[in-house]
Amino acid sequence: MALTKEQRRQRIKNRIRKVVSGTETRPRLAVYRSNKEIYAQIIDDVSGKTISAASSRDKDIDSAKVNKVEAAKLVGKTLAEKALKAGVETIAFDRGGYLYHGRVKSLAEGAREAGLKF
Repeated sequence: MALTKEQRRQRIKNRIRKVVSGTETRPRLAVYRSNKEIYAQIIDDVSGKTISAASSRDKDIDSAKVNKVEAAKLVGKTLAEKALKAGVETIAFDRGGYLYHGRVKSLAEGAREAGLKF
């Protein structure tokens, strides 16, 4: 029997997480994409703490009234600004099993533009 979309994404996510892990010097930028929103966190996996987070539900991004791809870019920029304030410059990108395309790619480009290094 064929895999469902969720099962396929979970397999890809597990494969990515075997390789990508966040440390104190190079934390992990984790992306979750729902049908309406996009969420991103910068995580230190060693201590198990979230350093910073942003989503398309934040007031400044939600009030911008832009399409989902542009909102993802704003989320990336916002997250990068928060991370730079927290002292994080380089990250490991965890696309969460999603294709590096569309909103996920837009979020990554926004974070790069704001100064994060992948």
